[in-house]
Amino acid sequence: RIGSATSLSSAVVNSRLQELVKLFKERTEKVKEKLTDLDITSDDESPTASPAKPAPATAPVPPPGGEPEGDKPVGDEHYCEMLCCTFKYQPWLDHLKNYQFPSSIDPLTNLMYVLWLFFVVMAWNWNCWLIPVRWAFPYQTPSNIHCWLLVDYLCDLIYLLDILVFQTRLQFVQGGDIITDKKAMKVNYLQSQRFKMDIVCLLPLDFFYFKVGVNPLLRFPRCLKYMAFFEFNNRLESILSKAYIYRVIRTTAYLLYSLHVNSCLYYWASAYEGLGSTTWVYDGEGNSYIRCYYWAVKTLITIGGLPDPKTLFEIVFQLVNYFTGVFAFSIMIGQMRDVVGAATAGQTYYRSCMDNTIKYMNFYKIPKTVQNRVKMWYEYTWHSQGMLDELELLVQLPDKMRLDIAINVNYNIVSKVALFQGCDRQMIFDMLKRLKSVVYLPNDYVCKKGEIGREMYIIQAGQVQVLGGPDGKTVLVTLKAGSVFGEISLLAAGGGNRRTANVIAHGFANLFILDKKDLNEILVHYPESQKLLRKKAKKMLKNNKLKDEKRAPRDLLIIPPKADTPKLFRAALAAMGRRGGKGPLAQLQRRLKELKEMQA
Repeated sequence: RIGSATSLSSAVVNSRLQELVKLFKERTEKVKEKLTDLDITSDDESPTASPAKPAPATAPVPPPGGEPEGDKPVGDEHYCEMLCCTFKYQPWLDHLKNYQFPSSIDPLTNLMYVLWLFFVVMAWNWNCWLIPVRWAFPYQTPSNIHCWLLVDYLCDLIYLLDILVFQTRLQFVQGGDIITDKKAMKVNYLQSQRFKMDIVCLLPLDFFYFKVGVNPLLRFPRCLKYMAFFEFNNRLESILSKAYIYRVIRTTAYLLYSLHVNSCLYYWASAYEGLGSTTWVYDGEGNSYIRCYYWAVKTLITIGGLPDPKTLFEIVFQLVNYFTGVFAFSIMIGQMRDVVGAATAGQTYYRSCMDNTIKYMNFYKIPKTVQNRVKMWYEYTWHSQGMLDELELLVQLPDKMRLDIAINVNYNIVSKVALFQGCDRQMIFDMLKRLKSVVYLPNDYVCKKGEIGREMYIIQAGQVQVLGGPDGKTVLVTLKAGSVFGEISLLAAGGGNRRTANVIAHGFANLFILDKKDLNEILVHYPESQKLLRKKAKKMLKNNKLKDEKRAPRDLLIIPPKADTPKLFRAALAAMGRRGGKGPLAQLQRRLKELKEMQA
């Protein structure tokens, strides 16, 4: 009993000492790892200082009968009392006084310039739509002539400001450089075709009003500012998320304008022949514009049912109208078809791919369960991404732009992966371009236990579950968006380590995949990062093995295996044996021999 109690106490002390030694070793390795990582990552950029916090919007109310604490701000202060608080503000007149017009304008990205083009286009539309109406219909009268002239000269002012203020400040590209010099921008505009058209637009033909009267046709040159209209279309389509809607509206406006001009010509022809003089001309009853517009619609769309022309002028006018109507209407229909076709090109491609896949599965008699899952994948991928393969879209972009998009989409997730912390930043950028997006359906296996791991997974959207246990169906952990798994297999030796658990998609899951082959091609150019990654991978594999050993079930032994005898204790036993083999140490030595024989 004394021997067994002594051996038990020595075994407890021995095991405790071994645990302490193990903890000290792990702590030493962690310190060494931190020092090593600090040396490797010394080339990284230093963290930037956080921006200064803006001043609070509310100013403290000065205490009654005293001055406010702190330094007094320079300049006048304006306060606006609202409820219980006093807000500091600057009058809007000061904002206007302090505003400085930009010396140069980027026509591609400046939203203020797009807004200005909108006003220019509105002035251009006023001239294009109202000049024919005022010329043909009797809507311009001496009683309202001042209103027409007021809006006309307001539009002329917009044209003039566009020439003097905006067009002379537009940046341009010369020899690959963006020119922002004031003199160079002005010379570039004065030498352009647009300047010549702008000068023609503002020809002062209004002086002929004193001789022939206020004739709207003298303002026809104002309609030649069409370049601003097409530029506005390009700029607006570049900032709209659904530009095809605007294209449909613009094409419809083309058709309506054609009918508008035709109705004006028809009223002019009726007035030339005499209102109500024949059955073909306008009879002068009802709203003149609505009646003439109705006639123009029936003519251009070639509906028919119109009265036959009587005179030679009416016959020629109707022939030209029919020919123009067929030609213009066919152009409008073709353009509308192109606009709608471009808007639904992706949907058409998706339907075509899905139909071809279904035809293929029906030909080879694929089970219905598999066909339903394939259809579900097509539908979810299209509705979640708007496309079937993101690489088809990005392959047309330059390498730098693909990198910019990949950084904004994936960098925040990849930079948090422990395996890649401390690596070269450019290596991570190259790795981002190799990520592939894959959609998994509910209960799809992402990876199975025992298979060779050759890729790493990053969860972009959805959840995955790690299964384990005796039956392989117990949910060990649920990984959500932003989580990473399978990263150790990228650098494992011997063709990749085997998966230790099943991973299935819990619902629809969108994952980014990085292949081991792609990573190896990248690491060839970054040897320092390759060394660091391999070192971290070995450490993570070692930790996983230790965890597996702890989780592994132990054999039920009558007498568990004994820990190694300490060297000092063995030396004491040896010395006691040389003295004659008496005493408690000799009894412990004999007891240890008996235990060894029993274990054998």
